[in-house]
Amino acid sequence: MSNPDPARRAALGLITGVTEARESLADQINAGALIELPPSDRARAQRLAAQTLRHLARADAMLKPHLRKRPPGDVLALLRLATVELCEDHGAAHGVVNAAVTLIRSGGRKTETFAGLVNAVLRKVAAETERWPTLPAPELPGWLRGRLMSAWGKAAVQKMEAAHLAGAPIDLSIKGNPADWAEKLGAEALPTGSIRLPTGAHVSELAGFTDGAWWVQDAAAALAARLLAPTTGERVLDLCAAPGGKTLQLAAAGADVTALDMSENRAARIEENLARTGLKARIVVADALDWQPEAPFDAILLDAPCSATGTIRRHPDLPQIKDAQSIKELFGLQAALLDRALGWLKPGGRLVFCTCSLLPEEGEAQIRAALERHPGLRTIPPQLDGIDSGWITPEGGLRLRPDYWPERGGMDGFYMATLTA
Repeated sequence: MSNPDPARRAALGLITGVTEARESLADQINAGALIELPPSDRARAQRLAAQTLRHLARADAMLKPHLRKRPPGDVLALLRLATVELCEDHGAAHGVVNAAVTLIRSGGRKTETFAGLVNAVLRKVAAETERWPTLPAPELPGWLRGRLMSAWGKAAVQKMEAAHLAGAPIDLSIKGNPADWAEKLGAEALPTGSIRLPTGAHVSELAGFTDGAWWVQDAAAALAARLLAPTTGERVLDLCAAPGGKTLQLAAAGADVTALDMSENRAARIEENLARTGLKARIVVADALDWQPEAPFDAILLDAPCSATGTIRRHPDLPQIKDAQSIKELFGLQAALLDRALGWLKPGGRLVFCTCSLLPEEGEAQIRAALERHPGLRTIPPQLDGIDSGWITPEGGLRLRPDYWPERGGMDGFYMATLTA
């Protein structure tokens, strides 16, 4: 019997970690799930796992006619993985089916009895791959879909689901001139100042990576620091700063930046990014609810902990691991952080509140409530290059969604607003 493919085996572990244990891909990888694989297999395992999770409902629709009952979780995960390889990757049926059978047989008595089932089902799937393009984009979980439909309407949610299925291109923030780097990298210069790489680009192999001329950052995420618009020498706090994209933007603008995050591991990523780009910031590891600055700040960027529902096109594991209960507790934390941060501003200072969420409870509603809690507080309406006037909300914030810019490949979902007293 041939040896199982290590990348497929690792991908299978990641998939079951999400669907059975409800552990995120990032947490599994940070815990060492792929540590024994060489870089090429590591990248392939991540791609296979993410792609399978993105197409989970479509894979189940292909499998359903051929399964009389639901098999054990690890067997189902393998069937889903192989189905996506056959239908989305257009993998050769013989190779994909044989690899799946080899993998199921390598699991010992617990799984090898399913080898016949795996072989038979996948051969049937391989014979009807023409069904795949007719399948709709997977729907979001009911608890999230209902909330979003109430906020944005059914048609908008369906467009978001299509954007999630399409995945996310790679955007860069540039230290120098974006147009120059777009030309150098064969990328698209976006109207907001980011550049978007062509499909299939390998970031670490591109010009400018090693000498820190740019960093990876979604075009929507990059707008928060642009909204804050720091000037040279201003004392600026980047609150909940990791992994550091916004810190780099603020430092590149010449601000005197303090980057605060409560996680030592995440703070280490900020240090790595600062070292690569040659930018400077003061890093503090502390809980923002306990920490107290020595002096007030001219400006603060608060990227508050949130449901991350705006990043599903980039993180297809999120719908599997979150639920309504897990996000409700975040609403109070966001309000507490916002109130605390407002107390650290100089008179006339400004604060940008942002979340990578599609839920109004984590965006528009937070700002409306803050304006009620703090007499004299007001929003500064966004004035940024490249934004559509329809993205500006009644209370003066900026609402971004994954279905915006469909012709360009979309953007992450974000809410952001600038506050001043």
